[in-house]
Amino acid sequence: MSAIPAPVSRHLRTATLFPPQRPLRLESGATLSHVRVGYEEFGRPDPRRPNTVFVCHALTGTSHAARHGPDDLPGWWEEMVGPGRPIDTDRLHVVCANVLGGCAGTTGPWSPGPTGRALAADFPEVTVGDMVTVHRRLLRHLGSTGLYAVVGGSLGGMQALEWLLRHPGDARRFLLIATGARLSADALAAHAAGRAAIRADPGFAAGRYAELPGAPGPVDGLGVARMIAHLTYMSRTSLETKFGRRHQPLPTPGGAAHGPYAVERYLEHQARTFVTRFDANSYLRLTAAMDGYDAFARPTPVTGPPPAVQVFSFASDRLFAAADTEHLTTRLSALGFPLTHHRDASSEAGHDAFLLRVPGYLDAVADALAAHDHPRLVRQP
Repeated sequence: MSAIPAPVSRHLRTATLFPPQRPLRLESGATLSHVRVGYEEFGRPDPRRPNTVFVCHALTGTSHAARHGPDDLPGWWEEMVGPGRPIDTDRLHVVCANVLGGCAGTTGPWSPGPTGRALAADFPEVTVGDMVTVHRRLLRHLGSTGLYAVVGGSLGGMQALEWLLRHPGDARRFLLIATGARLSADALAAHAAGRAAIRADPGFAAGRYAELPGAPGPVDGLGVARMIAHLTYMSRTSLETKFGRRHQPLPTPGGAAHGPYAVERYLEHQARTFVTRFDANSYLRLTAAMDGYDAFARPTPVTGPPPAVQVFSFASDRLFAAADTEHLTTRLSALGFPLTHHRDASSEAGHDAFLLRVPGYLDAVADALAAHDHPRLVRQP
């Protein structure tokens, strides 16, 4: 059985980190060794000064942030990363890695355990802090001597925030996009419903579906989980504008079990495409990591010159609403970080706006990363 259930780019590279004599100690107390990390690089390092930007991906993202050339498949952040884009790969060197617990090249539930079978339900709990620990070790492996910036949106923004709070000297600037210090009850509820749908699928088999030859796994439950989550990524206005009550019946009559609405067909499409590229056990682990994150729940001593922090939020974002952003910015300001907050009110796309062409937002990111100052050399531990 493949160790990478998700489709991956031909540009994917892998590094194996944390040998048995120096294993990765997770925040839960469990340990992992021979941690495989899938990553991609865009642009070139500048030997004269740090120009590396680490991009942290969102919940179901991968290392493939953008095309490497015109013949490559699109990446998940095409509007942001690439030549002439806000994260300009003609000037900047970008590293993006699949997170610990993911299913696109990095050690996760699909990785083989001591018996050679997938770890599956035995894969340990991971945290946002664990993800950052692996990112930092990868950079050491790649020979990085310092970062120009750490950038992330959604769960990626949580990773960037954790990096900022625990290792502020690693980078000159941190960009936190469409994110928060913790999830609201509304967001926790959506994740809980999604996980319940996965567990209720007979194909889940207590998380050991990888051991069942020929079994498809909990594809129906995972698809429903995606439908539920997708509603938190869009705004009510965007759903109304795109679909309203427009009818789009199934090609063959579905009866009372299926509604006739275009919005239903859209969500069904999202479910079908998602289950072809993601693993249910990874979804359970990563949503749990996102749920458990509470950035300011433990003391945050800040020493040395504080890096610049840019927060980007969207008025139409349901997943991270205004109250979540206010909590984040208030706490960061209290810690003394130089903080700029950009709030976009032009896009009705909701949480997904951070992935889309929103001119004012993209211009603000480009300005935050402009080469108007040469970053000080910072040590990468």
